[in-house]
Parts: sequence; C-alpha cells; structure tokens
Amino acid sequence: MKLSQYLLALLCPIIFLSSCKKSDDEITADTKSTFTMEFENQVNGSPLVLNTNTYKNAKGEDFKINIFKYYVSNIKLSKADGTVFLIPESYFLIDASKSESTIITLKDVPTGDYTKIEYTIGVDYARNFAGAQTGALDPMNGMFWTWNSGYIFVKFEGTSPQSTATSNALTFHIGGVLDPNNTIRTFSTDINVANPLRIRTDKKPDMHFIVNAGALFTGKTDISFAKLNFTMGGENSVIVADNYANGLFRLDHIHN
Repeated sequence: MKLSQYLLALLCPIIFLSSCKKSDDEITADTKSTFTMEFENQVNGSPLVLNTNTYKNAKGEDFKINIFKYYVSNIKLSKADGTVFLIPESYFLIDASKSESTIITLKDVPTGDYTKIEYTIGVDYARNFAGAQTGALDPMNGMFWTWNSGYIFVKFEGTSPQSTATSNALTFHIGGVLDPNNTIRTFSTDINVANPLRIRTDKKPDMHFIVNAGALFTGKTDISFAKLNFTMGGENSVIVADNYANGLFRLDHIHN
C-alpha cells in the first residue's frame, strides 16, 4: 500500500467521527438548562457600601444607606420569533447585606437564544393577598406589612443631614397594589441579537445587572430629603416607584 493510501485510510474514520460530532452551539429539542442573574448594587455609579459610604442625591443632599432590599419576580424570557417563557415560581429577594442573595440561579429553562428579558420589580397582585408563604415571600424576611396585607417591593433605609425626621432618618418602604397607589413596576430590556442569552445543556450563562439605589430619588421627580424622607405606601411611594421604574436596573453584559 502506498503511503498516501495508508494516510487516507487513517484519516477517513477521523473525518467521519468529526462529522458526527454535535456542534457546541446546537440546540436539542425539548432540553432544558440553567443560567444565573447577578445584581451589582451601586449608587449613581459608585459601589453601594452599607452604613459607611456617603452619597449625594440629585438635589446635592448627602445620604447614607443602612438597608437596601428589593424583589425581582415573574421572570420572563422571549425569543426573536416571539416565543415567551415565564419561569415558574420565580420570586427572589435581593438584600445588599447578603452577598449570596445577589446571584440567583434559574433552572429548567428551555434551551435556545433569548433576545429579551422582563421581570416585576416587586410582587404581583395575586401573591400580595395569598396568605402565609415561604421562601423569598416568607413574612419573616421583613418585607411584608401585616397591618396592610401586602409586600414591601423595595425597602430603603438610611440617614441624611437634610432629613427632618427623628435622627435624620430616611425610610422608604415602597409597596401597594391598589389604584391609585399601585406601585408594581416592570423592568424590560432587549438583548443584543448578536449576543443573545444562549441557554445550552453544556453552558450556564450569566446575566450581569447594575442596580442603582440612587434611582429612587431622581428621574421623573427629583426628591429632596428635606421635604420627603418617609413613606410606607400611598402617593409618595408612587413618586418613588415612578422614579426607579426606568432607572433601577440596567443589563450590563452577558457571559455566554
């Protein structure tokens, strides 16, 4: 046998096996996988550090943050063809004092390329009146008004020299689902089609979001702590919710 024929005989099985190997980017029907969402808490571009760092609002007033918590729920993914997948029982409480809470894992998601993500900032209407619940919705998390039968969607507490409250306190507990003081808001963003969220059985992508606590106090209405430093639902909470509806979250990047 000539050398060329011998080499060809060796190469043929390799070529055949290579042609049979699945592409790393192939989507198999009816398969599911996992991805994570990471929330990086900031204040107007600076890292959020509880109790110590001083920040400024749009009015130039100084403030510190002691507590910052918020709900992310009803996470919905969309494909370019219009297919929508609502991740069931997706209720998560992000707490700036607990670093482990800032990374959440979403399981059993159908494989595919997703070009849009949407989620509720807070807790949907039905769950506000569903009685005692567990996990992220457990009232023991300190995000439920027993006197008002509803969840606190975003909790911000801190101090400001300009606050006229006792001990210069800032207390913003945003919640309420009944009109005209409904504070349920939705975050939605398109994902670059050149780099969609690629859910694959052999890959677990990560979505990285920037969360700006400073967005509570600027946007539709710039808030002065000398005038507004306390709210637990009602019309003042609507003012804050309208501010953060468009500024609290930003999709920064995706690691596929």
